[in-house]
Amino acid sequence: MTITRASFRYGTDYQIKALKRRKPAGLYNKLKNIILIGMPGCGKSTVGVLLAKALGTGFIDTDLIIQVQQRNTLQRLIEACGLEKFRCFEESALLSVTEQSDMVIATGGSAIFCNNGMDHLKRSGVCVYLKLPLNELRMRLSNIKTRGIACKQGETLDEIMSLRGPLYERYSDITIDCSGKNCEDTLEQIIKSVTV
Repeated sequence: MTITRASFRYGTDYQIKALKRRKPAGLYNKLKNIILIGMPGCGKSTVGVLLAKALGTGFIDTDLIIQVQQRNTLQRLIEACGLEKFRCFEESALLSVTEQSDMVIATGGSAIFCNNGMDHLKRSGVCVYLKLPLNELRMRLSNIKTRGIACKQGETLDEIMSLRGPLYERYSDITIDCSGKNCEDTLEQIIKSVTV
């Protein structure tokens, strides 16, 4: 896939322009974008890049938008500004994604707390929840205190999941069970799920 020069602006008009290709035969006609949601460590960013390559589309990572807009890492923003302010940054990042088509959008794990931002993204695509059980999340998230996970101080992974799980389910149009799957397996499952 060829991507034109990215335009990084520090406002609400962040855009990535990509050379568009036709979607593979059978891809659901009404589908514009694929929005990936799920817990940190479930593979949204990694699988998102692979999915964009497989479909010949553009790719956006909203965590990276936050870092570009705020000129800092997620972890430092959470530590310096607190959880509520961070969620404002996250909402701004979600709303800054223009309603374009043929994009794979990987959201941050806490994006589901941003109602306006999630509604904005869902207007332009289908929301895919990458669901991973807690035991596998624990193996993937050895750095929970330094990874930039938006949570209250001292909150455990179990507590984070119990709070977020119902919201992931609420926003998802498609749920992919990622348990025991590698990136290629997950990718194949997503492609099957969004095709008719």
